[in-house]
Amino acid sequence: MSQFRVEKHRAEAELTLAGGAAVRGWFFLASSTAHHLGPERIADLLNAEGGFFPFSPAGAAEDDTVLVNRAHVILVKLLERTDEPQVDPGYQVATERHVVMRLSNGATLSGAVRVYRPIGRDRLSDYARLPEVFRYVESADGVFVVNSAHIVDLRETPAPS
Repeated sequence: MSQFRVEKHRAEAELTLAGGAAVRGWFFLASSTAHHLGPERIADLLNAEGGFFPFSPAGAAEDDTVLVNRAHVILVKLLERTDEPQVDPGYQVATERHVVMRLSNGATLSGAVRVYRPIGRDRLSDYARLPEVFRYVESADGVFVVNSAHIVDLRETPAPS
């Protein structure tokens, strides 16, 4: 084994791509990251750099990996490790905003987003200007990582009762 090899583990998810395809499979994530304690998360991998990332589609041969262009990923539904957003140290104190977003493929997604900004700078408009391209949305349908470049519009809604 190479001394430069980085041990990875697989995380199951479903990608929704700009062409309309939904692809179920696995991300390859590092056991640790320099950005926070604990293992790398899907949003960490997607926000790390531009271009392509490796993905293993379900039903393919075990060693069959494709390279997917981040720019064409509309959203990712987490199928395991759905506590990923809660790893952020400020999760419990970040302002929770309930939103409905319309995506570039015409789908709508409603759920909660966290705005990690000081009070007074934690509005939905501040969330819309955050530098991270891929962001978590916690929904009744699951946890998603949304590509903000594919958000057509979003609006705040009352918290569900």
